[in-house]
Amino acid sequence: MRYLTARKRAEGKGASGSGTEHHWAMTVSAVGLAFLVPVWLYIFGSALGGTRAEVLETFARPFPAILTALTLVIGMRHFAMGASGMIEDYLHGTARKAAIIFVISLAWVIAAVGIFALLKIAL
Repeated sequence: MRYLTARKRAEGKGASGSGTEHHWAMTVSAVGLAFLVPVWLYIFGSALGGTRAEVLETFARPFPAILTALTLVIGMRHFAMGASGMIEDYLHGTARKAAIIFVISLAWVIAAVGIFALLKIAL
């Protein structure tokens, strides 16, 4: 017979059993965004206020287009993970499931629409 104490069963697990992985994923995406966002803001800021042709010319180049796509995808993934974690802490039952589905869907729809618009500009 194998006897496990409550402490032994809980060792290495957070409240949900995956807290460490979630924390590391959030940390990695936050560090990535810390480098991406300032560079993207510089590029976006230089294009801001320009004519339509100048803006299209800026985002038709590979570096600004790829940087914008990366910022959008990583930012929306970070948002979805953070909002899901917050929802898991404060909602229960069906409301939790519905809210998590909504937040993740919203993040991916925003990313898809942004990438579609970027592709229309770049191509």
